[in-house]
Amino acid sequence: MAEVASIWRHPIKSHGREQIASVALTKGQTLPGDRIWAVPLDTSAADGQEWVPCAHFSRGAKTPALQAIQITTLSDGNLTVTHPDLPSLTFDPSREGEVFVDWTRALVDPDRAAQPDRLVLATERGMTDSPYPSISLMNLASHRAVEGAAGQALSPLRWRGNILLDGPEAWAEFDWIGHEFTLGTARIVIRDRIRRCNATRGNPETGAVDVDTLAILKDNWAHIDFGVYAEVIASGEVRTGDRLEHA
Repeated sequence: MAEVASIWRHPIKSHGREQIASVALTKGQTLPGDRIWAVPLDTSAADGQEWVPCAHFSRGAKTPALQAIQITTLSDGNLTVTHPDLPSLTFDPSREGEVFVDWTRALVDPDRAAQPDRLVLATERGMTDSPYPSISLMNLASHRAVEGAAGQALSPLRWRGNILLDGPEAWAEFDWIGHEFTLGTARIVIRDRIRRCNATRGNPETGAVDVDTLAILKDNWAHIDFGVYAEVIASGEVRTGDRLEHA
């Protein structure tokens, strides 16, 4: 039905992405290592102990330049972050969060009322935008449809998905809601469409706003949704090249 084209995790919510070849999914949990750190704003009391909405955090919807951060997890648990406009930084997120937050300040409008404040660790689940632990699936055919409507090449990484799938027709994923699937050796149920925000307007290579994705979605398909949230209902491993199939 569909093939896993690539797998991505985002160790720090809204700050960077990292490609992986395989992942072990656990029932009722988010993708391991995905959005396990986040940067709350100085107006928020978020401490990582419980889920809160994305508005509590520094994010690409308000600071598009964050879209261009790339991240590498090192064998010792340290993280290396890069951005085309900044020197690279390697740091220990458990002890040097303030170093990372200071590094990001050059990307944030200093006149914004809410500023990035600290780095916190999620203790129960990754800080995905859904109020339940989820993984996100993106259909590359749907991306190509948006790309065609935009009239320019677009990176699918702007959607910040976990599992990029190839094979289904464009927008077929919206018909999967409520259905169960096998994904590699894991089992998932598709729960919801993903409603999009201004973060997707930012180019994941440069951080510059280069296309109005929301207007394209609304003008061509009368919605601003892209991708779907899934819940893991049986643990298993997923590798690049694995299949998504109806259970």
